[in-house]
Amino acid sequence: MTTSDEFSGLSAPLETSTSPALKFEVLARCSTTKARASKMHLPHYTAHTPMFMPVGTMGSIKGITTKQLEALDCHVILGNTYHLGSRPGPELLDAAGGLHKFMAWNRGLLTDSGGFQMVSLLKLANITEEGVEFENPHDGKKMMLTPEMSIGLQNSIGADIMMQLDDVVSSLTTGSRVEEAMWRSVRWLDRSIKAHSRPTEQNLFPIVQGGLDERLRTLSANELVKRDSPGYAIGGLSGGEAKGTFWRMVTLSTDILPTNKPRYCMGVGYAEDLVVCSALGVDMYDCVFPTRTARFGNALVRTGSLSLKQGRYKDDMSPIDKDCDCPTCKNYTKAYLHTTVTKDTTGCHLITIHNIAFQMRLMRDIRNAIVQDRFPLFIREFMQTRFGKTVPRWIVEALKSVNVDLTAADKNSSYIAAPIDEDFQKEPNH
Repeated sequence: MTTSDEFSGLSAPLETSTSPALKFEVLARCSTTKARASKMHLPHYTAHTPMFMPVGTMGSIKGITTKQLEALDCHVILGNTYHLGSRPGPELLDAAGGLHKFMAWNRGLLTDSGGFQMVSLLKLANITEEGVEFENPHDGKKMMLTPEMSIGLQNSIGADIMMQLDDVVSSLTTGSRVEEAMWRSVRWLDRSIKAHSRPTEQNLFPIVQGGLDERLRTLSANELVKRDSPGYAIGGLSGGEAKGTFWRMVTLSTDILPTNKPRYCMGVGYAEDLVVCSALGVDMYDCVFPTRTARFGNALVRTGSLSLKQGRYKDDMSPIDKDCDCPTCKNYTKAYLHTTVTKDTTGCHLITIHNIAFQMRLMRDIRNAIVQDRFPLFIREFMQTRFGKTVPRWIVEALKSVNVDLTAADKNSSYIAAPIDEDFQKEPNH
């Protein structure tokens, strides 16, 4: 399970951007959708996109070693600046020479700014122009996280890609607070750029904000493009908003952001979302979902997920997925996993390995389909397996916007699906 060679035999890049610490090469484009397949040359690794990044909150993914992550073909992992800043802390990270050396990880690393945790996990005291004032969960003291402090922590961590501190509001927030947060995030970006002390070794990505307001999203994206950053993130989504609005905010953003630079949609991890957003022109994703759901005994498959805690698997001697070549599927049965997942952590660790492998294989399949210019057919085959005769309406509408109409057959596939109004469909309807 090593890095695939889907780009072998391709000629010169179609488009390129070069920054001091990042070179992005668009090597193939889908002739129907906005999807593209690229190489992103980072200081520590050359990642292939579209790609999914597993989340290792404190520099590790529960139950998985860095060697296992490499064997699973993981190109970049995500770390959390707030947690890493608290433990092990910047002093120890500086002494270790950065998080890569501290955790023995020789591939790509992306860190968030810490702002999301300030707002979502802690007792928020106040957001001011200076930064985010919050209550330290360890001693109850008031603390301030500023754009400069966030960048300083991320410079100590040494991630290949750092995120700006932004003024985080819920995707369900409306009114003047959304515009205030959007403009403040732009001002905090400028402070972050000024504070960044290692621009030749680390990349700073700004974050498109603006809630669910098309005007504000457009303003935000255009403002960020003026800063000519190495890459761009699409933030403020995946927070419970209707999926029909979600995809429209994504495609609006990719229409504005430069075509020769990477685009990162934050917090996206469901398989169908990865396929749809890749069609809308996104290159990078992260989400806790695949690893978190594994800890509850849920294994990801192309038809959705299997709850291996259920009694129906107690005598099932087949692997999670007969087509998966991960160590879990090659060596263990559903019956074994059912037995262990209900009694100790071994089963959860094994399912975590499988779920990461599932995400990596899905992204390889997406890249291969784009390179071979058969991505629309891949989409149809994926949706037929995942959903069957009915598909959530937001997916139908999103794909139709990039010339893939699931409600009608095309020259390569007879598959036709009827749209349903629910945002989620748990199991295929065959």
